[in-house]
Amino acid sequence: MTDIKISGRKVSVSDALRDHVQHKVGDALKVFDITPMSCDVVLRVDKNHSNPDRKTCEVTVYVRNNVVRVEASSEDMYAAIDAASDKVTRQLRKYKTRIIDRKQRSQAPAPAPSKDLSDLIDEVADDDMLVREKYIDLHPMTEEEALVQTDLIGHDFYVFENATTGLINVVYHRHNGGYGIIKPKLETEDGE
Repeated sequence: MTDIKISGRKVSVSDALRDHVQHKVGDALKVFDITPMSCDVVLRVDKNHSNPDRKTCEVTVYVRNNVVRVEASSEDMYAAIDAASDKVTRQLRKYKTRIIDRKQRSQAPAPAPSKDLSDLIDEVADDDMLVREKYIDLHPMTEEEALVQTDLIGHDFYVFENATTGLINVVYHRHNGGYGIIKPKLETEDGE
């Protein structure tokens, strides 16, 4: 059984809530029973009283070098826990399916990504400022594994160390569909 760390923000975690999380999220984690795996659950209540879905359950699962993160909100904390456990079950199944597919597929080279990155360039307003700084652990992985991570954590982009080149790359969701990748341009020996 995976160790589930439960904490509360602006809410005290009662024994009944703790048992409900252990039961629901614990069942969800059985979908992908592998070690090492750990899980953090954060229960919180937002201050905004006009928001009917103030109670939120965040579940973050760490599987080897991968992260699966889901969040669900409701007017009832038990309903938020139920919804989050359903979401984490779906995400873990999706992850498990992709791992199995990757192992069964031949190691054919991936098609070359689109090199048109001009749609990423936006004008930056003078009043924009850095509001958050985040440090990440970089692990060597393939572009396909980075795409899986982008989907699993629910972000629009993912920074990773390319296992083939050893360089830092970024995969991202394109507004018109599909994915893009940003790679550093290196100088060649003949001066190009």
